[in-house]
Amino acid sequence: MTIYKITDAEPVDFAAGELKKYLRMMMPDAGEIRIARDCGIDRGKTDGFRLGTLRDLGIAIPEAEAAGAPFDERLDDVLHIEAGPDGGVIAGSNPRSVLLAVYKFLALNGCRWLFPGVDGEDIPLKTIEPVSYHRMAAMRYRGQCNEGAEAQINMLETIDFAPKIGLNTYMLEFDVPMFYYNLWYSHKYNPFREPEELSPDTVRQWKRVCETEIAKRGLLFHDMGHGWTGESFGIDTKAGWVREEKEYPAETMRYVAMLDGKREFFGGVALNTNFCMSNPAARAKVVRYVADYAARHQNVDFLHIWLADGSNNHCECTECAKKTTSDWYVLLLNEIDDELTRRGLDTHLVFIAYHDLSWAPETERLQSEKRFTLLFAPITRTYTQSYDVDADPAAIQPNVKNHLVQPHGMPAALAYLEAWQKCFSGDCFSYEYHFWNPICRDPGMMALSRCVAADIKGLARHRLRGIIEDQTQRFGFPTGFPIWLYGALLFDPSLDYDVLYEDYFRHAYGADWEKAAAYLEKVSDMFDFAYLLGERGTFTWEEHAVDFAGADRLFDDMEALAKAHIASRRRVESVSWQMLVYHARYCRIFARCCAARCVGDMETARARMEELRLAMARDEDTLQRYFDLGLYFSRILEYVH
Repeated sequence: MTIYKITDAEPVDFAAGELKKYLRMMMPDAGEIRIARDCGIDRGKTDGFRLGTLRDLGIAIPEAEAAGAPFDERLDDVLHIEAGPDGGVIAGSNPRSVLLAVYKFLALNGCRWLFPGVDGEDIPLKTIEPVSYHRMAAMRYRGQCNEGAEAQINMLETIDFAPKIGLNTYMLEFDVPMFYYNLWYSHKYNPFREPEELSPDTVRQWKRVCETEIAKRGLLFHDMGHGWTGESFGIDTKAGWVREEKEYPAETMRYVAMLDGKREFFGGVALNTNFCMSNPAARAKVVRYVADYAARHQNVDFLHIWLADGSNNHCECTECAKKTTSDWYVLLLNEIDDELTRRGLDTHLVFIAYHDLSWAPETERLQSEKRFTLLFAPITRTYTQSYDVDADPAAIQPNVKNHLVQPHGMPAALAYLEAWQKCFSGDCFSYEYHFWNPICRDPGMMALSRCVAADIKGLARHRLRGIIEDQTQRFGFPTGFPIWLYGALLFDPSLDYDVLYEDYFRHAYGADWEKAAAYLEKVSDMFDFAYLLGERGTFTWEEHAVDFAGADRLFDDMEALAKAHIASRRRVESVSWQMLVYHARYCRIFARCCAARCVGDMETARARMEELRLAMARDEDTLQRYFDLGLYFSRILEYVH
């Protein structure tokens, strides 16, 4: 059998290699599979697979005319498959889509990628069956952003995993993401491992490796975000959200935002510090720094221009008081646009509705909308409501600089989005946090999964064209279902949740999949997602202590059942059940922590939390590729404080 590459592009080369690899896994005795470039052969023949773009293969894209927004061949993924045992056509609207079509062809022949890494693969032994498939992804932006405690192996595995579940986008936050890598390599929460030192040069090199792997797959590369407000002035923000120990000269500090009459780092943290946006010299420094970065990094598809993190931290000087923060922000964006245009750079910019920038500008407007995309980042939203609600314009609070009350419920958050959309008609998509803080608040992950599904199904209602998740780079503990579901529904939100649920659990857990699923549902119900998020009652909600107190039997039964399945001949099934063994052990401890916390016994709660941390730390070598201990304890420890 031969795989012919009709299109000469790196992602198509990679797609051919992936098709060959998985076909050989499915049919180990089928013999060698050759990969060749198209040399004028008859493309209508079926003796071998033909991989290429729809344009090169002369295949129409009827969905383009029916799309809700103008079709973009580079951004929109259309998959086309007409193939069977002897070969056929596997094509896409762009080189990345060809890779996505290869994975879809394999998935329709029974292959599954359930969580990152080789242990998450479920590849059947079988001959190929015919597939006829043609579909355009419903959401244009389907991706993730680095977050959590990152080991480089985790980064590479999630980049590899992303297109296998239908994602098309990957974001790397920061020029040098030291904070995230240090959260792993410092082993801050694991007393059984010695800290490992990393240099900025190493992390910069690792980021370039990640960029190369992203490009190999044709994924849309989103870059940066926070950092511009410090780095533009020579203020080092690579360490992340930590107090600044270095003293900077007055020449530097004169550009820093003034609060309460002082120009100093906000809360002592440089990354949370804005600059004096009314100062033309200060804006010029940011404009020049952004343009220089764009010139050096022309591999970036979307360059994110965010201000400092945090809220109520903008300059209060007399001149800055004359405009709202968002008006100064739009003015800055226009000046960046002008400089990029002057330099002949077509860099696409992403601006953000986040914290104090949630309020739409009052007077300024973007002068060239085609250069920009809006990122809606409702970090203060609730997760007991979904996007599938109406916006409530009456919930918008007064825009009083540094005295802002952030939107809370989804109707309020969406009202701020609608206000932005009234003055910007371009693409909008969400930056979400399901797999950052909320994932640490649902031990069973089933409530989280339903939340993810409801949110995705409600996106189009608000002219949102997808999501990038701020997320851990490790999935599989206790299950990879939420991220797998995320990929499936962003591509096609019409898919039925219950069908996807059964599909995932059957492949992950085998014959007893219903018992595994029922256990995780009970765990989610017991710990109560809304309660652990702080969205139901308070952290001394006594009624819930009873549920936690009687939990041992549930965890004992699951540990015994899971142990009986670890010897499965299917690797993915063995690992999936192994995770439930550890999960039951840890949930037993966490339930005792919660039972004490609910009745106000903080001493016992903290002791049980420390017991949990040490238990997980001892097992971290086994769990590392599936569970983010650093992220988890950076978020959950606040529950007992």
